[in-house]
Amino acid sequence: MRKIKNEELNRLSVDDYKVSDKFPVVIVLDNIRSLNNIGSTFRTADCFRLFEIHLRGITAKPPHREIQKTALGATATVDWKYYENTEDSLRALKESGYKIYSIEQIENSVFLDDFTPNKSEKYALVFGNEINGVSEGAIELSDGYIEIPQYGTKHSFNVSVSIGIVLWQFLLHLK
Repeated sequence: MRKIKNEELNRLSVDDYKVSDKFPVVIVLDNIRSLNNIGSTFRTADCFRLFEIHLRGITAKPPHREIQKTALGATATVDWKYYENTEDSLRALKESGYKIYSIEQIENSVFLDDFTPNKSEKYALVFGNEINGVSEGAIELSDGYIEIPQYGTKHSFNVSVSIGIVLWQFLLHLK
């Protein structure tokens, strides 16, 4: 056994990444406070080759040294847009044919393992503030709600962990 070297991984160049096909998924960060969580989201979006990230409200925008610390250059590959409020972001996505799903513990949510994305649909996944969750405005504009099952004493995962869990499950069905 030997560990594979980075140069053996045959990763895309930035230019190749920019023109490559992307999964029809947009992440919406709804008032995320932590710069590390924002950077981690960019890195995860790059790894899964997502279409775009929407940053909203107090969510910081690149370039920022603290975002770069965890993004490791993914802010140069992943397309992103900033919106002052979530409603503008979600309306723009709906007009472009996206189905909006808030990732939240809410009445009538569907557990992630019971949700099967449709390959013919485009999805926008809304992830909320580390303390307050997804905003009411985003909840009202959502087409549905997905909840990650949890079995311990804590009531939530870190937002960047939630993003990784949800995207992995989504892409298992979309690839």
